[in-house]
This record gives sequence, C-alpha cells and structure tokens, in this order.
Amino acid sequence: MAEALRVGIAGLGTVGASVARVLHDKAAELTRQCGRDIVVAAVSARDPKRDRGVDLNAAKWFDDPAKMAQAAEIDVFVELIGGDEGPAFAAVKTALEAGRHVVTANKALLAKHGVALAEIAEKKGVLLNYEAAVAGGIPVIKTMREAMAGNSVTRVFGILNGTCNYILTRMEAEGISFDACLKDAQRLGYAEADPTFDIEGHDTAHKLSILTSLAFGTKIAANDIYMEGISNITQADIRAAGDLGYRIKLLGVAQRTESGIEQRVHPTMVPTASVIAQVHGVVNAVAIETDILGELLLSGPGAGGNATASAVIGDIADIAKSRPGFQHGPVFGRPAKELKPYKKAQMRSHAGGYFIRLTVHDRIGVFAAIAKRMADNDISLESIVQHAISGEAAAQKTVILVTHETTEAAVRKAVDGITKDGHLTDKPQVIRIERAG
Repeated sequence: MAEALRVGIAGLGTVGASVARVLHDKAAELTRQCGRDIVVAAVSARDPKRDRGVDLNAAKWFDDPAKMAQAAEIDVFVELIGGDEGPAFAAVKTALEAGRHVVTANKALLAKHGVALAEIAEKKGVLLNYEAAVAGGIPVIKTMREAMAGNSVTRVFGILNGTCNYILTRMEAEGISFDACLKDAQRLGYAEADPTFDIEGHDTAHKLSILTSLAFGTKIAANDIYMEGISNITQADIRAAGDLGYRIKLLGVAQRTESGIEQRVHPTMVPTASVIAQVHGVVNAVAIETDILGELLLSGPGAGGNATASAVIGDIADIAKSRPGFQHGPVFGRPAKELKPYKKAQMRSHAGGYFIRLTVHDRIGVFAAIAKRMADNDISLESIVQHAISGEAAAQKTVILVTHETTEAAVRKAVDGITKDGHLTDKPQVIRIERAG
C-alpha cells in the first residue's frame, strides 16, 4: 500500500471540524476506496483549546497557516479559513509554491485570485481542487472539469445560494415578509448576522464567475456581473408571480452570445411547472446546457457543514488516488495561461420579458403616462393589471405590467422616466421572466 496522505487543515470552524471528524470516523472506508491511509497530520486555527468533537492530539498545531502550508509534515493543504485576502490567500499561495496540493472551499478567494493560483498549481504539477466552493455538496466542478469532454457549453445557470432560496421558499409557502424570513434564517444558522453577502447576490456572483470560467474558457470576471439581490422582494411580488404562473428564484446565469459572455445574478420568475422552480429551501441546483448532452440539472444540499465537508473530502480522496508522476488536468478545464480574456456581452433582448410592479398615485392621467413611457421605449406589453390599495393607502394603486421580449436598457429607461414623472409612491420593482429552464 502507498504511503499515507498527510493532510493539514487550516480553519476548524463548522466545516473544518466536520472534515476532521469524517476523516477520523470513515478512515477505514476511505483507505479501502483510495488505496492508502488519509491522516490529519497538522491543523491551524485561532483557538487550540476549543472542543471540535474529534481527537486532534496526534496532529501538529500551527498558529500560522502559512507556516503549515510549507511544512514537511503535510502533502495536502486544506484551506477553510475564508476571505479573499489575508491568511487564506497567503497560505494557499505558499502551499502551491511549496509543491503542496491544495483543497479549498473559498469561492471569494478563487473569484479574485483563481487564475493566478491555477498558474502556480499547473507550473508546480500539483492539484488545486475546489468542489466545495460552488454549490456545496453538488459535484458540479468535477462534472464540468472531467465528465463533459467534447461538449460545448452554451449556458449555465442555477440556484447557488441556499439562504436566498430558503427565504423565497418560506415567503411563498407561508405568506410572511422578507424581514421575518431573514430573522428566522439567522436564528436557524442559514444566514449570517450580517447577511448582505448572501441576500444582495455577492455569494452567487462569486460562484457564477467560477462556473463561467469552466464553461467558456475565460478568465474569471467576478466584477463584470450584473447583480441584484432579493431584499426588495415583497409579498406583492410573490403573489403576483403565483397569479401569473411563476415562482421567484434568485438565479445566477451565464451564457454565450454573439457579442461575448453574459453574466447576471438577479431575482427571476420561472414557470411553476419547470424543474428549477421545484428546488426549495436551502437546496441548490445547477443547470448546464450543451450541444451534445443537451441540458443537465444537478441538485442537492448547497450549504452546511456536512454538505461542504463531503465535497472537501471528495477532493482529498481524488488526490489520495493519484500517484507520483501522474499528469494532473488543468484547474479550470483548460491551461490557465490559455484562458481567454473575458469579453462582456452587449445588452440584448431578453426572450422572457419582464415583470414590472409600480405603486402609483390614484389619479387621472397616471395610467396613460405609464403606457406612453412604455411606447416611447418600444416596449410591447403582454398584460396590464391594476389593483386598488385599501386602508390608509387608498389614494394609491398597484400597477403590474408584463412585457414581451425587450431589452434591459429599454425597461430601465422607461421605469426611470415614470419615476421622474412623479407618479410613483414607492420604489419600482423589475424582475426578469424566464420562459424555460
């Protein structure tokens, strides 16, 4: 049997502790699967005295993860610290330069430094594995990197953030507000104390940028993603979507167009009968459309200690199964130096149209002014519905518009014009409608 694979774990929070426990509890089974032992030889974390629920006394303790990254005691450096700079970046770079394999769950780090780190890994002939960085326990990275040879991807999209999906699911099922759902998500541990990174789309954008690079062979461009979160979604939107036969999901979408690559993160109305609409709670789902395979949908646990730990351990097991002299595949499916510069697509027509909700003063001429703004921007309307608002807001009405195919620019220009006309009493809502998927 080959020598044991010695693992160093940096970061012993929920995921790191879970990885250490599984490596301990499943040691015999992993040895049978990998043909060699996998041992936790070193660890690094802030508090050496904290009880992690697993015996780590046999592992060497390092206060500095970067020192552990270059230590002779380890073969694989597992980064579970988090953050796109600081100790995480320094330690991962150090490990790769020292010829150590790296496993990470850090999507923010990869979104910012992934290509540079991939170049180091490929130069040194070591693996940089990151299955846990996108969609938790769903093996989407392995699928795109290894199982789709010969396929040309045209579009990749999905639900990539469990926190947002949980909130939208409960808003629809229970008729409660966004704020109430968010508080429950925080109480249950699905959302952070500061949930901005999740609910405003940043987390989804980081994951999408990685999938985009894998799908289209471009350099990661996390800063070139149109991004909109879910904090502006109300019960009025949820109910209107249901009435129209749709369900609201926060989607990350990347697709190839004639003018470049389009990347966007935003709330989307999807048909209730579609597969993606059936993904509820903290579950994630990724759809990949290709010329040979057609559409593939992967769905499963997208967050949590066990789901993420499962992906990390899968990456470690892949390294354990490899042998010295084996030529490793490129980090992003193509050699890092051959990744093309990202070319952002021009604004184009959106086949699914748009849902527009306006809260307006209930007075003569408002409806005609709205219709004129739409016509001035060549926007054809599929339907217009007015709802009177009772109670204290009786002098207001809700106007719901559904457009035919048009452009994002045209919709935004029309809504800006309506806002400037002084007809609105509240912030307008604009949501894309996806006809399929």
